[in-house]
Amino acid sequence: MDISEYTARLREDLVAAAALGDEKTQATAAALATATENAARLTLLAALSDLAAEVSAELGDRTVHIALEGTTAKVDVRKNTQASDEETPSFEDITGDISRVTLRMVDQIKTRAQQAAEQSGMSLNSWLSTTVQDALRDQTRWGGGGRRDE
Repeated sequence: MDISEYTARLREDLVAAAALGDEKTQATAAALATATENAARLTLLAALSDLAAEVSAELGDRTVHIALEGTTAKVDVRKNTQASDEETPSFEDITGDISRVTLRMVDQIKTRAQQAAEQSGMSLNSWLSTTVQDALRDQTRWGGGGRRDE
């Protein structure tokens, strides 16, 4: 699903709204429309990811994942396959020393992550660490090796 048509429509609507203004207003609107395109793309991705989570919860035996490749949102539906506990080490068994990592993210996502951390009563760093651990635990539990079940 190419989301560029949606972000282009938003940009065109912003420019059209400024068409009644003078040249300076039109130029400002065009610049703002271009600048908001990435934010709109991320917002669409967040909405699609929320939808995928709701669909996954309803499906039960499958999970829906959304990934953005350029301007295309890719949908990946996977079967939930629980590996036996004997084959897969527990997540706690595969952890090790703490390492420092630098993470760069868009301001809007950082703000949402900070809000989620505050709601959980955690620092942003602790919340990010916990979120990554949970994602890895789920991946280990459900055999999410990145392959697509067809």
